[in-house]
Amino acid sequence: MVKLNLKAVEERVAPLGGRESYDQEFIFSLLLAYGKPQGNVTRLRNGSLNVAHDPSTEVAQKNVVYFKETTGDPLAVIDELKTSPLVVRYNTRFVIVTDYTELLAIDTKTGENLMIPIRNVDQHFTFFLPWAGMEKAQYVAEAHADVKAAERMGKLFDELLAANPEMFGMAHGRHALNVFFTRLLFCFFAEDTGIFDEGGFTNSIGSHTQPDGSDVADFLTEVFRALDTKDAAKKPVHLARFPYVNGRLFTMSPEHVVPQFTKKARDLLIESGTLIWRDINPDIFGSMFQAIVTPGKRSDLGQHYTSVPNILRTIEPLFLDDLKEQFDAGFDSVKKLETLLERISAIKVFDPACGSGNFLIIAYKELRRLEHAILERLFEIDPKHQMLYAESKINIENFYGLEIDDFAVEVAILSLWIAKHQMNSEFKEKFNLSIPLIPLKETGQIQAGNATRLDWQQICPNDGSGEIYLVGNPPYSGYSMQSKEQKIDYGYVFGNRTYSKTLDYIALWFIKGVDYIHNTRAELSFVTTNSVTQGEHVGLMFPMIFEMGIEIGYAYTSFKWTNSAKRNAGVTVAVINLRNTQLKPKYLYIDGVRLQASNINGYLVDGLNTFIGRRTKPLSIALPAMGRGSQPTDNGTLILETPEREALLSEYPEAAPFIRRYIGSREYINDIERWCIWVDRETQHAAECIPALAKRFEDVRLFRLRSQKAATREKSKTPWKFDEVRFQRSEFVIVPKTSSERREYIPLGYMSGAEVVSDLAFTVYNPAPWVFAFLTSRMHMTWTRAVGGRLKTDYRYSNTIVYNNFPVPPLSDTVKEMLTFAALRILDVREYHCERTLAELYDPDLMPADLRQAHAEVDTLVDSIYSKRVYETDELRLSDLFAMYEAMTAAESVKGNKKK
Repeated sequence: MVKLNLKAVEERVAPLGGRESYDQEFIFSLLLAYGKPQGNVTRLRNGSLNVAHDPSTEVAQKNVVYFKETTGDPLAVIDELKTSPLVVRYNTRFVIVTDYTELLAIDTKTGENLMIPIRNVDQHFTFFLPWAGMEKAQYVAEAHADVKAAERMGKLFDELLAANPEMFGMAHGRHALNVFFTRLLFCFFAEDTGIFDEGGFTNSIGSHTQPDGSDVADFLTEVFRALDTKDAAKKPVHLARFPYVNGRLFTMSPEHVVPQFTKKARDLLIESGTLIWRDINPDIFGSMFQAIVTPGKRSDLGQHYTSVPNILRTIEPLFLDDLKEQFDAGFDSVKKLETLLERISAIKVFDPACGSGNFLIIAYKELRRLEHAILERLFEIDPKHQMLYAESKINIENFYGLEIDDFAVEVAILSLWIAKHQMNSEFKEKFNLSIPLIPLKETGQIQAGNATRLDWQQICPNDGSGEIYLVGNPPYSGYSMQSKEQKIDYGYVFGNRTYSKTLDYIALWFIKGVDYIHNTRAELSFVTTNSVTQGEHVGLMFPMIFEMGIEIGYAYTSFKWTNSAKRNAGVTVAVINLRNTQLKPKYLYIDGVRLQASNINGYLVDGLNTFIGRRTKPLSIALPAMGRGSQPTDNGTLILETPEREALLSEYPEAAPFIRRYIGSREYINDIERWCIWVDRETQHAAECIPALAKRFEDVRLFRLRSQKAATREKSKTPWKFDEVRFQRSEFVIVPKTSSERREYIPLGYMSGAEVVSDLAFTVYNPAPWVFAFLTSRMHMTWTRAVGGRLKTDYRYSNTIVYNNFPVPPLSDTVKEMLTFAALRILDVREYHCERTLAELYDPDLMPADLRQAHAEVDTLVDSIYSKRVYETDELRLSDLFAMYEAMTAAESVKGNKKK
């Protein structure tokens, strides 16, 4: 497959637009335009790769496309085709139907639709970008109604809070209000989907309550009681239309009170009921309503919920892909199809941090859709089977969840019911068989509790023989951001095992998950912040995992978190699957492309299970030493902003020799002027004779004396001097300690030697220019991203972990000369653009073309030192870097043993 960028795809699709006529050749040209291999398209054209039912009018390739031409109504054809057994069987990404005038397409992964004149296909080229390995950044289908509903209900919630302040004084007041809202959500959905009479709930409120809202609470209490009453004869006549629901949802108790209503609250209730709820997405609205009732979360409406594509990244490689392959293999065998039905009916899905249940909901829906496709094919082979399958074998009792928020638990249960009803409706459309939702017989296996403190075996028993999948998006929280309660949770998970207190909170789910799946058939797949696969955290968590005989079966490397909420959470995440060691293939998913790996290590690289620790000196003898800048430990007293410097020199011009430019990461990248007072033993007396400096020295002395560290108190004897002095009067390369993750390169620089570098940057003094080339190369940046830490999401460079462990092969003088020339070229281009800051020059959207070209030349040169092949991905670079690191550390170990 040809790897293309966005511009190249646009140019290749352009000739397909605006034509006078089209025929079946259109689909072959379209696939070629997105980089599909010529050989594959040729085989598809001649029929050897075409798996379509009717090759004369259809073109189908597994995992890629199902294309159908029609003389009828394209809309009707695609509506039937999108859930057909063939589309499910071949895991089709895009379904396309056309009469060669109109073109209709569905992305089966995201649910997005396209309906255009076929001659305008070039204007909509981004729709099919996944063919070129570029996944869509945002799932947008069907979300707007959910957001609107959540916002409307949020206003109602606020009004009820204001009208019922006493509820918060009750023992279960907040819980009562939460339960009340889950009941409203069910009723709104029920009256739009045939569970109740259409509009029956909202119309009853409007017809049977006063406009001022004074009797709404009493009326709703009666309605809820009617929904919990089996015998229709025992219900008031005006409530006889409301069926028996059961399932604990409407069970009345003293603590489940209905809040009092105002006129405004009644109006908002009726307005909410007028929304169309039948197509509501249970995988998102639960998260949104959870935000509504959680203090401080209203502005985040849904931003942290996991979108459908991200959930599919978790569950497709975990079990769905295998099930669909089994469906494909047994497509013409009744016995194999029946065996597959039995298998999927026994699968258990467990989310130990389930929130509002969106992982469980999508897993349930996908299994139901697969079941429908299997049944449809089974009935095609032998229509008599239709008498044997009158309802679904997928039971929501097989979907387990743990969640610390009790309202989220209620919403998750409700969401599963709604998902079940939606799939029952799809079952009826396909097979003309009704599966009633009520009375509710299944309540699911979702429980409230702290997952770190509960025994998961008690929630979802795992005897080792069953097919159980742990999924989810557990909470992230770095060690400095954890609450007191969260820190206590570590003891519950690790028990007597040794662990680092700097582990991310999400590590608790990984460790408990490994304990749960150990020596069983169960597997887990979690969406996680990618920080667990970077820096020191890898060595803190993954050795415990791998030592238990657990391996990474597949992983999606870092990608931006996206969903269809108004504001996406600004998080970079990964997906990691853990399983007991087995012979099945391992896969890395990188930028939409699946690559088979021999082993996946904790850095999500195809390589040995290596862990990068701190080193005091460079592994590569070719590299000079790198140190940190100087640390003042002065409470800011020895540091001057430009106005302070000017005021000091205005009063005491003789202080000029004691003031130097002071540079850290922020100052260097943004060209910010800051200054410091720099005095050594030879100039101490002269500096102390200047009253303004003497006053600052005294302030530093007192500050250091108050320190709890003995070493700092000792430094109070030299208050005119920085605590840690690493300054040298010579040229140096400066490496910022932190830099924006948006940048393709950390902006390094050459400095004259007059500047004092702070401890927020690193320095290499008296370096050869070729060292600059290596450090600014993509090879080194790739290493930095993998093994370096992060400050929030920004790069956090380290001399002891990143630089000292960076493997550099032996370099000839000729190579060093070429690197020197390439390094000077970058510096020359930057000097040409000297009116712009490095922040501007290295902004990926503003980077000058000549600077980008200069860096590309360095990248190509450095890449060629490591391999003769062209690196198509950074993961391939990392694979070679880790292999070289392993070889160099092994050789170092052998050398050390010989010395002994």
